[in-house]
Amino acid sequence: MLSVAHPTAEEQLAELKRGANEILLESELLAKLRRGKPLRVKAGFDPTAPDLHLGHTVLINKMRRFQDFGHDVFFLIGDFTGLIGDPSGRNATRPPLTPEQIQQNALTYQEQIFKILDPVKTHVVFNSTWMSKLGAAGMIQLAAKHTVARMLERDDFSKRYKSGQPIAIHEFLYPLVQGYDSVALEADVELGGTDQKFNLLVGRQLQEAYGQQPQVVLTMPLLEGLDGVNKMSKSLGNYIGVNEDPDSMFGKLMSISDELMWRYFELLSFRPNAELAALRQQLADGRNPMEIKFELAMEITARFHGAAAAEQARQNFSSRSQRREIPENIEKKTITIDAASIGVAAAIKQAGLAESTSAANRLIQQGAVRIDGERIEDIKRVLEPGPARLFQVGKRGFAYIEVVRATS
Repeated sequence: MLSVAHPTAEEQLAELKRGANEILLESELLAKLRRGKPLRVKAGFDPTAPDLHLGHTVLINKMRRFQDFGHDVFFLIGDFTGLIGDPSGRNATRPPLTPEQIQQNALTYQEQIFKILDPVKTHVVFNSTWMSKLGAAGMIQLAAKHTVARMLERDDFSKRYKSGQPIAIHEFLYPLVQGYDSVALEADVELGGTDQKFNLLVGRQLQEAYGQQPQVVLTMPLLEGLDGVNKMSKSLGNYIGVNEDPDSMFGKLMSISDELMWRYFELLSFRPNAELAALRQQLADGRNPMEIKFELAMEITARFHGAAAAEQARQNFSSRSQRREIPENIEKKTITIDAASIGVAAAIKQAGLAESTSAANRLIQQGAVRIDGERIEDIKRVLEPGPARLFQVGKRGFAYIEVVRATS
């Protein structure tokens, strides 16, 4: 993945900084890299859902970069913190998961991450291993190393406290446990999303309290979804799942805007910075942006499905679009709604692509409906207001459907 055989500390830092939102502190990371010893790099994931999407892989990709440089990577599954429920960025208490849900989701995570990480070089750890041994007395001692005032400095806690919304005591434990994970693993570096900055800094503070050298915090941005506006999320329907079939994955990647393409290259591609600069120059020199987007879609699809499947997906996409299996002039339909969303079946009916909502549901169940190349199989799928999306119903039903909210 990286052409430099034995990169210097400075060369490593240049690659590790790519796409990063913040490094606290960069000088500390450079000093650690200059030691010439493998660093202990940690990233934690609560098994809140069974499937990962490309937004989750932003951190995993960065972990792979550390592996490429010979560092020790710890993929931490938060089976203990999952029992608490991460309150980060939320304005209400998140319901905790059951132990059965956590166990099942953790198994699927392990299957998916090794499409990116080297399984031989990856340490998969569970924070219940040390948290279960800590016991009530140990938890009290841990809680004594942080203050309520410091907890209320966290933006989401502060807003909820000022607005009179409840904050359960157990929610204060989440950042403490996440921070203690860094103590237990003696982490040199912890990776996390920008929404995790407070928790990551608690890890630094707790390591100092336990007499350890504080970890470097490296935060990564939250990847925008297919709409280019909101963060990638299953609930918003703007995601690309790691386990999606090759045609759907390839088609979704080809549906993103030319501007968003560069964001995906920066955060999802393993191409060196020099190659990305060359691609940008090719675009400036007149190369068709679709050709460049093909390279992105091929790389990502091949990562999860193999080169042969990616090539077949490319041919299938070309067959549908370039050979006019998708019509050249497709009518655009605008649907105005009063609610927050509209069901896909109802949208198909209103756009005139099916005689009734029940008929549209049958087509969905038959696998005859695609949105931006993705086969839709859930009759409960909804659309929120946003840019027009390409609907294909059967072999000949095509329309760009834009959902807008009614103005009062």
